[in-house]
Amino acid sequence: MSDLADRYPLAVTLGGTEFQIDFLREPTDKAVVAFHQALPEHDLLFLDRDVREPRVLAAWQRRVEAGDIVSLAAWRQDELVGTTAIFRDPQSWSAHVGELRVLVAPALRETGLGRQLIQQSFLLGLDMGLEKLTVRMTLDQDRAMVVFEELGFRREAMFRDHVRDKYGDTHDLLVMSHDVPGFRSKMQALGLDAL
Repeated sequence: MSDLADRYPLAVTLGGTEFQIDFLREPTDKAVVAFHQALPEHDLLFLDRDVREPRVLAAWQRRVEAGDIVSLAAWRQDELVGTTAIFRDPQSWSAHVGELRVLVAPALRETGLGRQLIQQSFLLGLDMGLEKLTVRMTLDQDRAMVVFEELGFRREAMFRDHVRDKYGDTHDLLVMSHDVPGFRSKMQALGLDAL
């Protein structure tokens, strides 16, 4: 991480409510567990694994410690209200690609918190030297799709009947991506790369 890491914790006020955004260093913390347990299961279908499971959180913790995952957390006072993670696999053929995952408490959607977390994660992806960011979601997450599209993500693939919920119903999974070097070039052309 470069100097960008020095920007956290970051205070953000949205709709009169102050949030604190900081690195999430302990995914196994009881506040993180409680946050994930409170989310509707459908919100988690785009994830490879169920983050409500202790062994999944322990694996997340190990990957954070190894530097393969960079996560952010949004707090409203002492309550965790959002998390992000940028996953990358430095040993794979796709070491230049990061997968972004974002979760926001249902009561705080449409407040701008999700957008703020995505923007902060995108800046971290730039800082990590990633060339491409991907994000996955089920097709009914249309508000999230709009936010990602507004931030320059484009639809890349759709997998039909790719995930199955606890009732046995299948759901399509959409993959969107963002060309990071292209974005960096646009920032440089506009003189914004020094920000």
